[in-house]
Amino acid sequence: MPAGFAITETQIAALVPRFYDKVRADGMIGPVFAGAIDDWAPHLDTLIAFWSSVMLTSGRYKGNPMAAHMKHLATITPPMFDRWLALWAQVTAETLPTHIADALQAKAERIAQSLKLALYFRLPPRGTATATPGQET
Repeated sequence: MPAGFAITETQIAALVPRFYDKVRADGMIGPVFAGAIDDWAPHLDTLIAFWSSVMLTSGRYKGNPMAAHMKHLATITPPMFDRWLALWAQVTAETLPTHIADALQAKAERIAQSLKLALYFRLPPRGTATATPGQET
């Protein structure tokens, strides 16, 4: 983002609860969050700190997103990340100037890709790969 055009803490603090209101009401991902989050107020504070750290390098977030998602691996599917991103794109576009929404959407896409790779990508054990047709091993 160009200098002078960064998101503010105030914008993040308004965006995150609005976004998670949509998430909680969503038929696909809402139930996963309902099963994972017992108390939304501190969770929203954590998410606000996360986005502050990601977008403003504030250092406010002290958690581990990978560990948080791993705990719920049995209930999270790859298409749920796409739904989360679609809602994120919708709410950021409705809430923020275009250049800021675009930056948040790009960052969220990179984070989602990283999480999906860590959660679901597994190389086959050594020695079990098969040759591509027409190639010798």
